[in-house]
Amino acid sequence: MKFLICGLGNIGDEYTNTRHNVGFVALDAIAAAFNVTFKPGRLASVAEATFKGRQLVLIKPSTYMNLSGKAVKYWMNHEKLLPEQILIIHDDLDFPLGSLNIRKKGSGGTHNGMTDIIDQLETEEFPRLRFGIGSDFPRGMQVDFVLGRWTKAEEELLKPRIPLVVDIVKSFVTQGLERTMSLYNKR
Repeated sequence: MKFLICGLGNIGDEYTNTRHNVGFVALDAIAAAFNVTFKPGRLASVAEATFKGRQLVLIKPSTYMNLSGKAVKYWMNHEKLLPEQILIIHDDLDFPLGSLNIRKKGSGGTHNGMTDIIDQLETEEFPRLRFGIGSDFPRGMQVDFVLGRWTKAEEELLKPRIPLVVDIVKSFVTQGLERTMSLYNKR
């Protein structure tokens, strides 16, 4: 079995440690857990890992957030995978800070990266792990909030959540989506 695990974010130092890049942070933690490193690849930084007989292709798109679908579609086709064999990890304003929710399908909502993936794949039916970043911002300041850096207090709250993402990915590739949802969506 092979899986594509994609963390969404924006490339460039100006986006490092921003809320919108939590997908990249998660992918870095996953790569570290499997002792692999990212290398430049087509439309993404890529790392490959093996876990309990499963092959994982980890990607961090280099297309910028709003064009993430181009990278996901390329790597899904390149690896000859079905939508149910991919997992997209992304930030979500609709969930409290640090909350994690895995789903098997859904719209992109206000997340332009997810909307582009749905458009490129021509389906909403693929697993995604939504990482709550909260919505503690004044009206009209959503972009500044999402592209803003984590506060020290937020970073402390997030520290124990990132290893949990690694556990969720391990569960997803070994136990399947339904079992992983039942194990982790209430945590």
